[in-house]
Amino acid sequence: MLSLNEIPADLSGSASWLRVKELEQQQRSLLTSVICGFNQLLDLRDLGTGVHSTRLAEWAVRVGRKLGIPQGDLYQLEVAALLHDIGKIGIPDAILKKEGKLTDAERELMNKHPEYSWSILRLLPGLEKASLAALHHHEGFNGAGYPAGLKGDEIPLASRIVSVIDAYDAMISNRCYRRGLSHEDAVKRLIENGRTQFDPLVVETFVDIAKKEVADVFAATGVDRGSVI
Repeated sequence: MLSLNEIPADLSGSASWLRVKELEQQQRSLLTSVICGFNQLLDLRDLGTGVHSTRLAEWAVRVGRKLGIPQGDLYQLEVAALLHDIGKIGIPDAILKKEGKLTDAERELMNKHPEYSWSILRLLPGLEKASLAALHHHEGFNGAGYPAGLKGDEIPLASRIVSVIDAYDAMISNRCYRRGLSHEDAVKRLIENGRTQFDPLVVETFVDIAKKEVADVFAATGVDRGSVI
């Protein structure tokens, strides 16, 4: 058997290249497994949150493509939509599942969850953009959101997309303390809050897609639309 030093340079380089590709594939597979595991953790923590996040990932990619987000960044957007709420695992159940109005102190703690999401996602190699998108998904387009009070184009586009579809999906979903809104009523509220809470271009793009694809998204995530609307 030839030693490494005896292998011709062209073959040695080819072997090295194949090994690098193998390691890259292993890293991608591991990262995918971690992401899926986190999504499962959301389901275990709060039944429905993981399914909600899966729907958001479906919406996010569709909206992102329509807005011309580069293919490489669509993955970051998808992960941000899927795991934007992973930080809620750090919020006590007494607050997370409270049916009544939160106190100021409880609201302050609840509003920390995007920062918790960022602190988790930023530790995963290659998810820097996804972590920032999760961090800023509760910023308001007029600057009245949190945690940084960013406004307009200061907010990452991925965050603006997640903000709109997160609000829509929350509005149409049933909760233990209320029944979800109709698609029409949810869309009306999104439009009314364009330029204040939401990016109007993202709202317009999402509404156009949702009108045509709402049934497809729920089918793709394996959820009966009637169970959430």
